[in-house]
Amino acid sequence: MDILATLNPAQRKAVEAIEGPVLILAGPGSGKTKVITHRVAYLIKSFGVSPNNIMAVTFTNKAAREMKERLEQLLGQVVEALTLGTFHAICARILRREGKAIGLDSSFVIYDEEDQLSLTKQALEELNLDPKQYPSRTLRSAISAAKSRVISPEDYAQRVSSYFEEIVHRIYQRYQQLLSQGQAVDFDDLLMKTVQLFQDHPQILKRYQSKYVHILVDEFQDTNIVQYMLMKHLAGKYRNLCVVGDPDQSIYSWRFADLRNILSFEKDYPEAKVVFLEQNYRSTKTILEVASDIISANLQRKPKKLWTENEDGASVTVIESYNAEEEAQSVVNEVEKLIGQEQISLKDCAVMYRVNAQSRALEETLLRYGVPYRLVGGTRFYQRREVKDIIAYLRLIHNPQDNVSLVRIINVPVRGIGQRTLSQLQSWVKTHNSSLFEAIKQVANEKILPHRISQALAGFDTVMAELIAQSRELNLSALLDKVLEHTRYKEYILNKEDGEDRWENIVELKSVASEYDELDPEEALATFLEKVSLVSDIDEMDEKADAVTLITLHQAKGLEFPAVFIVGLEEGILPHRKCFDAPEEIEEERRLCYVGITRAKKRLYLLRSYRRSLFGGSTANPPSRFLQDISPHLISPRGLWEERPALAASPDFNRDSQSSPPPLGTLALKVGDHVRHSKFGPGIVMNCLPTRDDQELTVVFEEAGVKKLLASLAPLEKIEKYFNFPS
Repeated sequence: MDILATLNPAQRKAVEAIEGPVLILAGPGSGKTKVITHRVAYLIKSFGVSPNNIMAVTFTNKAAREMKERLEQLLGQVVEALTLGTFHAICARILRREGKAIGLDSSFVIYDEEDQLSLTKQALEELNLDPKQYPSRTLRSAISAAKSRVISPEDYAQRVSSYFEEIVHRIYQRYQQLLSQGQAVDFDDLLMKTVQLFQDHPQILKRYQSKYVHILVDEFQDTNIVQYMLMKHLAGKYRNLCVVGDPDQSIYSWRFADLRNILSFEKDYPEAKVVFLEQNYRSTKTILEVASDIISANLQRKPKKLWTENEDGASVTVIESYNAEEEAQSVVNEVEKLIGQEQISLKDCAVMYRVNAQSRALEETLLRYGVPYRLVGGTRFYQRREVKDIIAYLRLIHNPQDNVSLVRIINVPVRGIGQRTLSQLQSWVKTHNSSLFEAIKQVANEKILPHRISQALAGFDTVMAELIAQSRELNLSALLDKVLEHTRYKEYILNKEDGEDRWENIVELKSVASEYDELDPEEALATFLEKVSLVSDIDEMDEKADAVTLITLHQAKGLEFPAVFIVGLEEGILPHRKCFDAPEEIEEERRLCYVGITRAKKRLYLLRSYRRSLFGGSTANPPSRFLQDISPHLISPRGLWEERPALAASPDFNRDSQSSPPPLGTLALKVGDHVRHSKFGPGIVMNCLPTRDDQELTVVFEEAGVKKLLASLAPLEKIEKYFNFPS
C-alpha cells in the first residue's frame, strides 16, 4: 500500500518532511488527522522507525481514539507499540512509572474539578477565610493558572504583589499539602509534575529523550506554557518535533492556552519547515467564504487562503427574531424543513451557542415539539451523584489515603457518621499527621467517641478492609458487585424518588467496568480509575443517537455536522460583553465564531434576536459585529414572521444600500429610533427595509408587541428616548 497515494501535494509535503522541526498550519477540514496518521505510517513503513520511538499527542480522548483507529487501518497491530494519547494520559503514564523520584506513589488518584473545589473549600475553612470574599472557583482558577506556568507554591511566594495573591499563595500551599496527604494529583499536576520530574532528574529525561525520536503534536495552538515546555524537553535530543495547528482556531485562553506557542514556533526552531494545508474537504464554497470574511479582520494570525473543490452550496441563512424563544422556534422550523426537503436527519443538525445558559430556550422548545436532542456539557455520566459515589468507593479501595473520596462516602449509605464526627476525625488527623482512613481505625479501636459512633466507624473500617482484600483477587465488575453488596447501595438508591433511573446509571457503570475484566485485578482498577477521571464532555457524546445536538462553541471544536445553527449573534453575547475592552479577547471571540462556522458542511444558519433575557436581565442587543463582516451576496436573510431580504440592507450593517431613499413626505427612520404610533403607543424601530419608494419598518411596541408597518402609511412620529420602555 502506497502511504502517499491518497494525499494532496501539500499533505504529501507535510508527511515527507521527516527530519527536524516541522510546523504544519492546517485550516479547518483540511485533513490534519490524515496527515498525522500518514506521517506516522510513513515513518514506520518507509523509514523503518520503530513504533516504540514515536509519540503522538492530542487534546481529547475522542481525537486520540480516531487517530488510533486510522493507524490500525494503515499499520495493523503495530499501533499498540506507539505512545499515543492526550497530554494528560501520557503524563499520567510517565508519573505512574517514574513518580517515586519526586515522592509520588504509583497508586495516586486524579482529582476532577468537583474534587478540586472540595479541597479548595477545605483549605479555606482550615485557614479561617471567608468563602464569600474568596470564592473557591476563583482561587482554584488562580492555582490552575500558576500550574500552567510551572509555578510551585514556593515560586508563587516570591511573586506575590497584592493581598489577594497572598491569599492565593496560602490556599495554594495548603491545597498542595492536602493533595499530597491524599496521594492525589489534579489535572494540572499531571503536566507540571512531569516537567518538574524532567527538570529535577536529568537522567530520567535523558532516557525519554532517547526513546522518543519523533514527536507529533496535534492542536498545537491550544498548548499552554507547561505543555510547550514538556514537548521542548522531550524533543531536546533529536529535535524531530512536528506540530500541527491553526492560530485561527485558538479559543482556549481561559484554559491558559498561549497563542504565542504556535505564532513564535519558528523563533524557537529557526530551521523549521512550514507547510500550509489550505484545501478544505468539509464545507461548501459559500461557507468557506463566510468564514474567511469573518476571520480576515484578525491581526494575530498567519494568513492563509482556504479553498475547496466542493460545490458552491446554499447561501448562509441569517435569521432575525424578536426574542430567544422565537429564535428557538426558528431553529425547530428550519430543522423540520431540512428533514423534509434535504434528506438531513436530526443527528446531522447542531445548535451552537456562546454560553451554556442559552440552551434553556432551545431545550424548552425542542421538548414542547417532541424533537429529540442531546445536550453536550450537561451533567456528565461520570459526574452523576450515584456514579460518583461508586467510583469514590473504588478510589478509596485503590488508595486508602484518598481523603476526598472517603469524606464523600463515609455516610453514604447512611451509617450515623455525621458532620460533627467527621470534624472530630479531621482534628485527630491534624494532631497525628495521618490520613482519615487511619484515623477511623485508631478512633474506633481506642473508643474515643461515643459507643454508637465507634461501632459505626468500626463497621465502615471492616467493610473497606474486606473490599481492599477482595480487590486483589476479583475482576473489576465482580469487585463493583461486592461494593454494592457490602454497602447495600442498591437498596439505598432504589429508595430514592428517582431511584430506578439512578440504578440504571449504576448498571451502565457495571457494563463499562466489565470491559476491564481481562486485565490483572489491580491493573484493571488503576486503569479504569485513570480513564474515567480523564473523560471529557465530548468523549461521552453519543454520535449514533438520532437527535439534535446542543453544544457550546468551545465544545464544538473538532466536530462537524451537515447543518449548523449558531444562535445569539449579538453584541454582548458573541462577542461576549466581558471582552469589549480587550482587543486580543475580541480576536479570540472572532476565532470562536470562525470555529463554529467551519463545523458546517452543507447548511449554515446564523441567528440573532432583538431582545434576550440573560445574565439576570432583559436587554436589547445590536447585531454582532461579526455579521457585518460577511459579504451581502453570501447571505439569505429572513425574519421569523416572513421571508424577506432584510439583513443585508439594514442600517445595522453600515453598508451602502442600492435601494431608493424614502420619498419626500415620509419619515426617514433608522434602527434604534424611538417612535410613537397613534394606536400602538411608544416603541423602538427594530429593522428598516428600504423599498422602491418607501420604508418597511419592524417596530417593537411596549404594549402591542412586534408590528410590520410602511413608513408612508403608518401614523408614526419620532420621539426622544422613551425611558419607560423596558430595557
